[in-house]
Amino acid sequence: MEKEQSDQVIKTRDDYSPVHIKYDAQQSNPNKPFVIPAGEECFWMKDEEPFGSEILRQRIEPWLTALVQSEHLSLLIGSGLTHAIHNIATGSAMEGMSSVTFGVFDDVISTEAKRIAEAAGRENGNFEDQIRVANELLRGLEIMPAPETETGTSPEAHALREAVDKVLERFAVSILQAERDLELSEATKRNEAFNYLVNFLMVFASRTGTRERLNLFTTNYDRYIEAGSDAAGLRMIDRFVGSLAPVFRASRLDIDLHYNPPGIRGEPRYLEGVARFTKLHGSIDWIEHGESIRRIALPFGAQQLRPFLDVSGLNNIDGRRLMIYPNAAKDRETAQYPYVELFRDFATTLCRPNSTLVCYGYSFGDEHINRVIEDMLTIPSTHLVIIAYDDPLGRIKNTYDRLGKPSQMTLLIGDHMGNLQLLVDRYLPKSSIDRTTFRMANVLNARMNTREARTDANSDNAMDREETQ
Repeated sequence: MEKEQSDQVIKTRDDYSPVHIKYDAQQSNPNKPFVIPAGEECFWMKDEEPFGSEILRQRIEPWLTALVQSEHLSLLIGSGLTHAIHNIATGSAMEGMSSVTFGVFDDVISTEAKRIAEAAGRENGNFEDQIRVANELLRGLEIMPAPETETGTSPEAHALREAVDKVLERFAVSILQAERDLELSEATKRNEAFNYLVNFLMVFASRTGTRERLNLFTTNYDRYIEAGSDAAGLRMIDRFVGSLAPVFRASRLDIDLHYNPPGIRGEPRYLEGVARFTKLHGSIDWIEHGESIRRIALPFGAQQLRPFLDVSGLNNIDGRRLMIYPNAAKDRETAQYPYVELFRDFATTLCRPNSTLVCYGYSFGDEHINRVIEDMLTIPSTHLVIIAYDDPLGRIKNTYDRLGKPSQMTLLIGDHMGNLQLLVDRYLPKSSIDRTTFRMANVLNARMNTREARTDANSDNAMDREETQ
């Protein structure tokens, strides 16, 4: 059964409130599939008059072009991007982050996970909610003394520990399967998917040397973004230092990349194609090892995780050592390490004047992130752009209504404007530093001014001749 076409929501430029757009039920003109419903507040299109994507482009593309040239630009990517790329490459939907079973304490874990989800505005508890509850329950069981056992913990704690290990490893394998689906897809489709991924990333990463680097954040555990950046030749700067087994550094330094132009000494310039990258929820290739967080050499789309953990130097590494949020590092005075550093980076980057945040594929289901975004919008010169394929739980709408900052928010929601292929092809700015267009605009303006000056001069001469006669 085909997916039913949904309504579109747009709010750009000088729209005071979101404008709802419906598909034309009459379908009189396939090139003009949209209509504004009767009674909708919209000053740039008449009610019930069909129109096409060219009208939407006039409303969207120039506005986004101006916003991505903000002094500070950040891009927050959710699972929607991974699902879109997977669908382009394979033609099928990717398996979502559904709930799991542990085999022990399932009722307790599910009940508490559901309560947490409802408190956060979600209908049901997902994998992250269950892991959070399971870790808290495990910690409580480990605190309770059990001297009669060899390990010093109760049989219940031992059983739950093994269950959490297995669940995390199964989840890691499912993420690797999604990566492998992309790798093994038909070559033409895979190239098409990578082209759209590269173009999408470069729209935001193509910034001139006078602007601050793009700050790229993601909640995804997979490495689709890293694969796209490799294909684009985009250099990512993160907190990891090293070559063989990079180590996560808590200290945040504003390291950057420069180059010396040929024939010019002592005047280094910013290297183009560089972005700062932060994975807020960890990654499939991050592990806790000893007193540090390391990134292991896990191939993209590997069949299994275990062979890359059973190597020299990585002793006693199990599923619980994977840095997948909220699976924090153990035995640390700072709770939720390393995520507290990552969220601090997120807050520091966003909460500045003249800052723009573009969200794509993020469902606003993470309260940590939502609070930072809300704090950002207390600064009048900041702006939030939300691009989403849909809003099934109404969290985006609720966030918009609750924040009450319409002049600082742009909305592009729906299966048309939120479709990655249509978005890249029709509505996003060019994925390059387009100085040629700027030069052409300057030339045309100069010619137009010259032509107007000549017209004015001819008019003045004609008036002088009339007065003389």
